[in-house]
Amino acid sequence: MTWFHAVVLGLLQGLTEFLPVSSSAHLRVFSALAGWEDPGAAFTAVTQLGTESAVLIYFRRDIASIIGAWSASLVRPERRKDPNARMGWFVIAGTLPIGVLGMAFQDTIETSLRDLRIVGTTLIVFGLILAVADRTRAVRYAKPITELTFPQSLGYGFAQSLALIPGVSRSGGTISAGLLMGYSREAAARYSFLLAIPAVLASGGLELLKIGEGPAPAWGPTLLATGIAFVVGYAAVSWFLKYISRHSFIPFVVYRVLLGSAIIGLVTVGVLAPSAGPTG
Repeated sequence: MTWFHAVVLGLLQGLTEFLPVSSSAHLRVFSALAGWEDPGAAFTAVTQLGTESAVLIYFRRDIASIIGAWSASLVRPERRKDPNARMGWFVIAGTLPIGVLGMAFQDTIETSLRDLRIVGTTLIVFGLILAVADRTRAVRYAKPITELTFPQSLGYGFAQSLALIPGVSRSGGTISAGLLMGYSREAAARYSFLLAIPAVLASGGLELLKIGEGPAPAWGPTLLATGIAFVVGYAAVSWFLKYISRHSFIPFVVYRVLLGSAIIGLVTVGVLAPSAGPTG
């Protein structure tokens, strides 16, 4: 990977991580279209540390309150009804599915699931699911995230685990789940971002060990891409939360369907190979 590749992919990661369009799909597809080597799951996971650092800073007050209340609830039973303490337990519970499934299917995630035909299909299918979820939310009472229950936190967690497949989108999957469970757009998105923190930090930390070895990119370009992803990601999460407070997810749905259809079409006619870049 060259320094130029790192800059471009870092920008893509930062721009798409928090939008419901799948950052891993964009890194995978853009590399294929440009004729570059697939950056791989390790590179994707490590650059997500950059965008997740942006979340840590943006939600620093929320995170501090959750950690403080959750820690206090371990020794003070009366604090266990505190909404922030409950949120701490819900984030832990919601992280379990992606942890278990990620370890169980690690090899598949890093190989066959990166097939461009799968990426195109998941972009379309989960884009349509997002459209249905957004429409469902629009016709009934939207709950605040304080009404979250333990079973629902697990539902969020299983939705997040689907993002192990490039093209699903971590934020798209979890936001869709939240909307289908009746939560407002803002509530679904905020919990989606908080839920992602443990999973992304753990995944990125493990994949750090692979950088610079085998097919994974070298340290220098990877760190540059991660830094760029942090700066762009901070701006993106701020814009996205303001946007969804006034607008629907339909523009993202249309984009996903068009991109997914284009990918499948290019693979079908032989312009792109399913497992890499241009065939010619």
